[in-house]
Amino acid sequence: MNYYHDSKMETIFEILKQPKTIEDIQLSEPFVNDLILKIITSYGTVKTSTINDITCIHWDILERCLSNLEKEGLCAPVSGSFLFSSVQYSISKKGREKTRGISEENPYIGVAPVSYEDYYQIMDAQLKGRYPIEIPPDVVKTTFKDVIGVDYAKESLIESCIIGKGIFIYGPPGTGKTFLTGKMSDLLPPVVIPKFVEFGGKVIQIYDPDFHSMCPEQPEDPRWVKIHAPFVLTGAELGLNKLETNYNVNKGVYETSPTIKANGGILLIDDLGRQRDDHELILNRLIVPMENKKDVVYVRGIPVIVHCNFIPAFSTNLDISIMDEAHLRRAPLHIFLKNPDIIEVAEVFKMNLDYLEEKYNENIFERFMNVYSSINDGGEGLKPTFAHARDVAQICQAVRINRRKDIIDIDVLEGSLERHILIVLQRMNIDIAQITRKTRSFRIKTSQVQETLDALTEFGTIKITHESDAIILDLDDNITPVQLVGFLHQRNINVDRIDLIAESDKELRSSVLEIHENLQLQNK
Repeated sequence: MNYYHDSKMETIFEILKQPKTIEDIQLSEPFVNDLILKIITSYGTVKTSTINDITCIHWDILERCLSNLEKEGLCAPVSGSFLFSSVQYSISKKGREKTRGISEENPYIGVAPVSYEDYYQIMDAQLKGRYPIEIPPDVVKTTFKDVIGVDYAKESLIESCIIGKGIFIYGPPGTGKTFLTGKMSDLLPPVVIPKFVEFGGKVIQIYDPDFHSMCPEQPEDPRWVKIHAPFVLTGAELGLNKLETNYNVNKGVYETSPTIKANGGILLIDDLGRQRDDHELILNRLIVPMENKKDVVYVRGIPVIVHCNFIPAFSTNLDISIMDEAHLRRAPLHIFLKNPDIIEVAEVFKMNLDYLEEKYNENIFERFMNVYSSINDGGEGLKPTFAHARDVAQICQAVRINRRKDIIDIDVLEGSLERHILIVLQRMNIDIAQITRKTRSFRIKTSQVQETLDALTEFGTIKITHESDAIILDLDDNITPVQLVGFLHQRNINVDRIDLIAESDKELRSSVLEIHENLQLQNK
């Protein structure tokens, strides 16, 4: 069985033969006549082949409708041969006057929509029982062919796609959250969707070429399109208004929201917590479509049920507590992406240079890794990220071209490192994350105080002090207690209790520490 065109898809293709009669097309004859009349009016004089190209309506239906319009005196053939496809029709004065009223009511000109009933039945047949999916090993291999490391993350992404459940992916900036999540739709089989749907004489746009990629094989009825499973990405620009279906006056269509465009694929809410509207309001708006796999849009105030069977994915470099329990239940799988190993970052750097078809000296990779090696090992001790690897590779290309060189050497690499803003800031010991984010303080109760102190030096601690049986530390606000405890357990350290210290406690602790430091100075 072909994963991308299975027996169910073959059945769908058999159903989606191009309709040849008004009865089969499931649209009212006045609607089709009005659509044709608007096209003739917009052109003045137009070939029937052009009308066919625009509407995707079968020749038999066009011939019948044009004959009726001609009898009503709304248009007339003005040239052409015995071949119907070469005949030209021109609008009459009566037809132009009628079109004016039609266009005010419904200005849409384009592909003939499918009926709402056909849309609902075809989508229901495809999506019912879609999960669990058995993803072939070769599909997995192809999907992740350019992903270095992070095997634990790949497994979670695969399992999310197998059962159709949402996933929450979080971690520091530059660790590849958006890049990885963008691979998920490649694991899913394709779907067939209509380009437009008619409801109550109005047109709803479903197909969006910005998010929907067509498959090589297509149904006979050109009003439908087979697409690869969509990946719909929204970020900080997402607002509550964009989650609704809004009427576009100029196009005469209802433009659907990202939840409907993601039907059959992935909807990624990227940079969660940085949206214009309160992220909790956005998450609450998504609960119903995430739970029911359907949503309601309003056409002329009438509620219309539409399919939105997507897998939700949420990405953030903020605290995991940005989502409450009700939201996390809709995205029960999770991935914490930590900063990658230096060797992995170097591999991604090389892969990006190869993708850019750049020639390079092999010694640049040792120098590149030295940027992220610890100071104790003679390196600069900067934080490695996959984003650095991609950006530096692209800057290397620019520097090489600008310096009129044929190959990327150490000199080009050094120039590129000096131009990368985040590398320069780290070299100046300016931590953007520390400046722009709040820090949070934790008190860790443990009997292994010294072992915990030693381990936490590797954890990105901003400030650390200790009591007799506890450690107090400040961390970036994107670190959660779960991550902290998990890190310590990996190093065989038992944590008796971990508490988040309130602001008042922090102020008191700061005062106590200041007094303690003064006493130590006096004793000295």
